[in-house]
Amino acid sequence: MRLSVSVVIVAVLAATTTATAARAAQAAPAVSERLDLPAQGLESRVEFWKKVFAQYGEDDVIIHDRYHVNIIYAVATPEDQTKKITAVRQALDEIRDNLETPDNLSVTAQQIQAAILANAIPLTPDSLAELRDNVHTQLGIKERFREGVIRSGRYVHAFQEIFENQGIPAEIALLPLVESSFENRARSNAGAAGIWQFTRGTGRLYLNLNRGLDERLDPLKATRAAGHLLKDNYKALESWPLAITAYNHGRAGMLRAQSEAGPEIAKIIEQYRGPAFGYASMNFYSEFLAAVDVYNNYEQYFGQLALDKPGERPSPAPIVTRVSVRTGGKTAATDRYRVRKGDTLADIAHRFGVTVRQLMDTNNLRNSAIYAGQILLVK
Repeated sequence: MRLSVSVVIVAVLAATTTATAARAAQAAPAVSERLDLPAQGLESRVEFWKKVFAQYGEDDVIIHDRYHVNIIYAVATPEDQTKKITAVRQALDEIRDNLETPDNLSVTAQQIQAAILANAIPLTPDSLAELRDNVHTQLGIKERFREGVIRSGRYVHAFQEIFENQGIPAEIALLPLVESSFENRARSNAGAAGIWQFTRGTGRLYLNLNRGLDERLDPLKATRAAGHLLKDNYKALESWPLAITAYNHGRAGMLRAQSEAGPEIAKIIEQYRGPAFGYASMNFYSEFLAAVDVYNNYEQYFGQLALDKPGERPSPAPIVTRVSVRTGGKTAATDRYRVRKGDTLADIAHRFGVTVRQLMDTNNLRNSAIYAGQILLVK
């Protein structure tokens, strides 16, 4: 089977020209790079997420390695991703079966082998079995990220001022690009809400939440609360990369990771394998760095954009996600679906007459990965 393969080659980014930098500075409230927000050891991850944010769109399923995320085996559509994933795994089996006879490899297997070797991964039966198990998919979100950049104009200046007053790096005011795309009405099926995606449990530590009031949906109050949470994380972890990762993984979880793998985020990602430290947590800080870079240079990726202005009312677009739909005090059975073993998001979308993009938005999914037993809202 022929498979189109694109391999990520890690390279040092060339400096932008003076004219380009000037245009970017005029277009966006750029924030300067800081030594306490390092990217050392994460360059390839950051490059991968920049592609997710600015190169690949909602119909692009990136087939890559879960841990060595920059190894991109292929790019599929939601409709043919299963076939292409199978082809990638067959190519990895082919490499394993021809370790002594590499001249027998197909073109696809040769390209995948080159990608593996470029990442200094030894070609052994064990390593190839691990790579086979870790084939992963990530949906591109170029359209969503672009809309997030536009919406950010309503908030970024105010958020930066709040964080600077709290002694927090101003860049972190862009974290909602990763959390909610600056959509204040965003809700997840886990109950997180607002621009800063506070869960109810964490929200109650910093905000007022009751039947008549949910301050998670007040952008400025939620930003102050996010600042307090981040400062508390920093006081405990003494590192902004770890404090930011703790925003996703939890402070206690990052303290465990720090105690086992040390204080450097790159080493934690490489070495720590805590039961809850999965794909989302290990990539959260790299996603943030990529988001800052794309935001500060958005004209290079999206062309000229008319950013929303502070104080503008949100557009009347529907809420990105919702928790459930209730009828007569009970959740309607047709609104929810429990994922079965072997299901794919494309299969479920076809079954219920919706698109993969609609399912992802409704359930606040950041990629097309699902698991047996997961509850999805389908209408």
